[in-house]
Amino acid sequence: MLSFNTINLSNMNDTTKILVAFAAGALVGTAVGILFAPDKGFETRKKIRKEGKKIADSMKNKFLAGKEKFDNIKEGIRQSVKEETGEFA
Repeated sequence: MLSFNTINLSNMNDTTKILVAFAAGALVGTAVGILFAPDKGFETRKKIRKEGKKIADSMKNKFLAGKEKFDNIKEGIRQSVKEETGEFA
């Protein structure tokens, strides 16, 4: 379970805060929607697991895509610095 005690919000930028809030809202909204649906307990728990897995997979994929973009930008900067410092040597 995600705890706000383990997240240092002061070190997050606005985009990260928005993404965390969106993810938390999506999880809560999904859980509340499923809990109020007229189903048996077993079926409700099954739906919660299924929806939770879908959300977790989606967030993981978005995180990995963002990490890949960041790594590409970082490598581009590294190459640029290497080229520029080579000109001055």
